[in-house]
Amino acid sequence: MRRMPRASSGPEVALRRELHRRGLRFRTNFKVLPGRPDIAFTRARLAVFVDGCFWHRCPDHGVLPRNNGEWWRVKLDRNVERDREKDAALALCGWVALHVWEHEPVSEAADRVEARWRSLLADRAGRIGSRGSM
Repeated sequence: MRRMPRASSGPEVALRRELHRRGLRFRTNFKVLPGRPDIAFTRARLAVFVDGCFWHRCPDHGVLPRNNGEWWRVKLDRNVERDREKDAALALCGWVALHVWEHEPVSEAADRVEARWRSLLADRAGRIGSRGSM
């Protein structure tokens, strides 16, 4: 498991390419945030994680191996628990976490990310605009 790459998986790279093609600019594997998000939009404070179906217990595709099943169940349950912990830590920092499954079509995942990004930027602009009118 130590040899498993931590960054730039195929689904992650495909999503980054699509987001970049749409004109969105971001940081990758942003180490200063909890959980080291795969994609981070610093202005919008949006952290995107591309989750693998096996490692994060996808409800559609996540299966437990038959060999050593109890050990894997505990390990994968801890991964999901850790995901919740890092989402909470990001929220405390004022960031929004968004999770994308590796099996999602890239265009649909990019649509979700872009919509959330635009929403957060609009909310932020509204807050800044309302402060300036006082």
